[in-house]
Amino acid sequence: MAEIIPIQGAEPEEEKIAYAVNAIRRGELIAIPTDTLYCLTADPFNLSAVEKVFQAKSRPWDRSLPLFVESVEQVVELAKGLPSRFYLLAHRYWPGPLTIIIEASACVPLKLTGNTGRLAVRQPASSIALRLLAQFGMPLIATSANVSGHPTCSEASEVLAALGNHLSLIVDGPIQDHRIATTVDVTVPKWRLIREGAVSEEELREFLDE
Repeated sequence: MAEIIPIQGAEPEEEKIAYAVNAIRRGELIAIPTDTLYCLTADPFNLSAVEKVFQAKSRPWDRSLPLFVESVEQVVELAKGLPSRFYLLAHRYWPGPLTIIIEASACVPLKLTGNTGRLAVRQPASSIALRLLAQFGMPLIATSANVSGHPTCSEASEVLAALGNHLSLIVDGPIQDHRIATTVDVTVPKWRLIREGAVSEEELREFLDE
């Protein structure tokens, strides 16, 4: 059963972030609070860890796993070319609740993309997530903390009940915004809304189509 470590206040303690990062480096699966509910996180370049995420969520193998990134520059290393719309969206909405689907480069494990060759990336507006990214030094898997088809967890106790047997660690901390992130696909000639959330479709149309 997962260990729960509490984080108080807006700035997480350094030693607790280091403890969580060490668990990720060992190939373990952990859950953290973010700016948009709880998510499961793990090392995206550790195929054993990637498999653990799919198994924990009962997630179909043909669905990609989203990533948290620390910067636009980090996305450049993951992508097979980036359209201008990506840069427009990232500079406008990151860090924040907008996930952008891109074409993955050959350095990204195909299993991570669900064999689609596409990848969903987001820079979170969450001090816990950003500190983890900074200490880990690479992108992190960031998929909703739930069994596929079930509601996403918003409390550490909910994560423990739903997924505790699959996790080594749950970070118990504040969530900044209980709205889901909007997801937009920029791999198609004209951008496509996949899921509407904190950023509305109307706002995206006004921004991208002006």
